[in-house]
Amino acid sequence: MPHPQRPSSDTAQARWRRLGAISAEGFASGAPNTGLGEVLPIWLATHGVPVELIGLLPLAGLPYAIKALWAPLLDRWPIPWPDRRRGWIALLQLLLALGIGSLALLRPSTDPHTLGAIGLVALLVAVLSATQDIVIDAYRTDLLPQQERGAGAAANSLGFRGGTLILGSGALLIAGSAGYPLAFGFAGGLLLLMIPCTLAAPSLPPLAQPVTNLRQAVVGPLRDFLARTGGKRALQILALVLLYRLPDGLLAPMGGPFLVAAGLSEGQIGLLKSALGVVATMVGVVLGGALFGRLGMNRSLWLFGIAGASGNLAYWLVARAGVTSLEQVAVAVLLENLSSGLVGTAFVALLMSLCNPRFSATQYALLSGVYAISSKVLAAPSGLLVKLLGWDHFFLLSAAAAVPAFLLMVVVTPWGEDQARGAYPGD
Repeated sequence: MPHPQRPSSDTAQARWRRLGAISAEGFASGAPNTGLGEVLPIWLATHGVPVELIGLLPLAGLPYAIKALWAPLLDRWPIPWPDRRRGWIALLQLLLALGIGSLALLRPSTDPHTLGAIGLVALLVAVLSATQDIVIDAYRTDLLPQQERGAGAAANSLGFRGGTLILGSGALLIAGSAGYPLAFGFAGGLLLLMIPCTLAAPSLPPLAQPVTNLRQAVVGPLRDFLARTGGKRALQILALVLLYRLPDGLLAPMGGPFLVAAGLSEGQIGLLKSALGVVATMVGVVLGGALFGRLGMNRSLWLFGIAGASGNLAYWLVARAGVTSLEQVAVAVLLENLSSGLVGTAFVALLMSLCNPRFSATQYALLSGVYAISSKVLAAPSGLLVKLLGWDHFFLLSAAAAVPAFLLMVVVTPWGEDQARGAYPGD
């Protein structure tokens, strides 16, 4: 007679395999997405490129904001081996490795042709990286059952930040001792190493109703979303996606300038932001994944959202007191980053719950694009608000920016229900 614990053991093993795969793909996403973005400006600056030209580099990241335009193509034309998502992921990781590695052949200078070539390679890498993000987001959404989405969001965030740190810091360390060509070779090699991980990751089951034409891939995601939600509820959900992380978005670009205004040295800021901040965020991510399993989707969104606003209030208390000792600032940075990890975990789980596996590449890209408007466009006036209001009132306003999201959550993610109203009911 079979041992009664064997099925539970098999389930636990499969669960950890899924979470390990999600973390590995998060690493592959973070390495070129953010890690390379930290290296390129320093590379150009150390070769004498003027700062006004370096300042144009973020324009190469435009593909991340408009990736929803080509996401339907990935739903319509999957690469069937090893499955509809991992085939694309492996191919994109190969192309990313070649693209990043090609930077080793270039030498920055003020020559327009050279700068143009670097800009084109950076744009190509951004297109490939944004496309990889589309498919990785879809793979995570398709792979994880509802009860694992909190842990999956945490695993993805941990992997993403690991990729950012290892590629960004590792490449710079290598560049300092052996030069940038070897550093870019190292960065490209990281993406090559991800291909075996992708091929060994868990397979997705075939779709009962695959997308069979481009019209379905383009129109189907919107039609499916509206059929589940209705027009009014769809607008409420999109508004929640837009506004849920607005306090985080407003604070992010002003956290560093506040530390400068508080009189901290560059070394102290680096210690707080890069060491304490990253560790606190990762703790928040792990804690968020653990609590999500106990609380469920809706309660996590409420409690983690409150924690996020409280992180902003920690900065307000420091600014209001007018005393900027290193210990006080460190507490504010710790609380803000810890709460940011919690908020990010719940938010990614929410986006996954809203996607139909048949159209997950397009639907997730559209939802994350709505969020990008919040983090990029709505947060753009943060510096102006500081100038008009002062630091203490700005931080108070950034915390109060959570109120519209809470009002929407009353009707979209009520405390007493398990899922967002309009979530895909496939689990």
